Amino acid sequence: MILKFTKMHGAGNDFVVIDGVRQQVHLTPEQLRFIADRHFGIGCDQILLVEKCQNPAVDFRYRIFNADGGEVEQCGNGARCFVRFVHDKKLTSKRAIVVETKSGLISPRLADDGRVTVDMSAPIFEPARIPFESDTDASVQTLDISGATIEIGAVSMGNPHAVQVVADVETAPVNIQGPLIENHPRFPKRVNAGFMQIIDRSHIKLRVFERGAGETLSCGTGACAAVVSGIRRGLLDETVHVATRGGNLTISWAGEHNSVLMTGPAISVFDGEINL
Repeated sequence: MILKFTKMHGAGNDFVVIDGVRQQVHLTPEQLRFIADRHFGIGCDQILLVEKCQNPAVDFRYRIFNADGGEVEQCGNGARCFVRFVHDKKLTSKRAIVVETKSGLISPRLADDGRVTVDMSAPIFEPARIPFESDTDASVQTLDISGATIEIGAVSMGNPHAVQVVADVETAPVNIQGPLIENHPRFPKRVNAGFMQIIDRSHIKLRVFERGAGETLSCGTGACAAVVSGIRRGLLDETVHVATRGGNLTISWAGEHNSVLMTGPAISVFDGEINL
């Protein structure tokens, strides 16, 4: 099977984007892992599949597969690349589209300067819906990992996140604590582990150990979750600039029941074909 694809990235979080509208795509977990492999395949953090949607009010269906071959609910940086892809490939002439994901609808919009703003919907704090085993939706939760107790903010942006505040992201134990948090039994569907350094009320630095992918250069939903967690704790203002290792994002949230808005880049790197 010859498969056409586009390699893209959003602030260094890289993707293989596949048009499932104009070509038939049926990929096994093994094939997904091969595509994502940086030594033997194309190499990426996630694989994004563009499909038609059965709902006439929705423009496209958006499916996301992590590097381990597992399908996940949401990917913020990928959402920005998604709208850039369908516009560049002339699958639509719209600059603002409605997209169905596994976790619900999102609304990305492509600006004239190439940056993309995505309405990521309202964050979820109810433990059962994250999902997270807890009797409370408090803004600060404790989590025991490997004999230590850390404080996290538990939130879903369509996918689960555990965000902790650290003094310095460069020295934070991301690769030690990340896997322990990701696979913690209180998160039955695993979780993305965020490490947030607060510079001031409108600037943070962030590293994220992503579920099924390991640490990535950037995580869009992780940036949203970090800012939301910081605002809930009274540490951040309504609009925050997020510096990741791969680039910068801007996140805005007006508080309870409001949507989170994420703005950042979406870059096409190259087009190609792979024989599976």
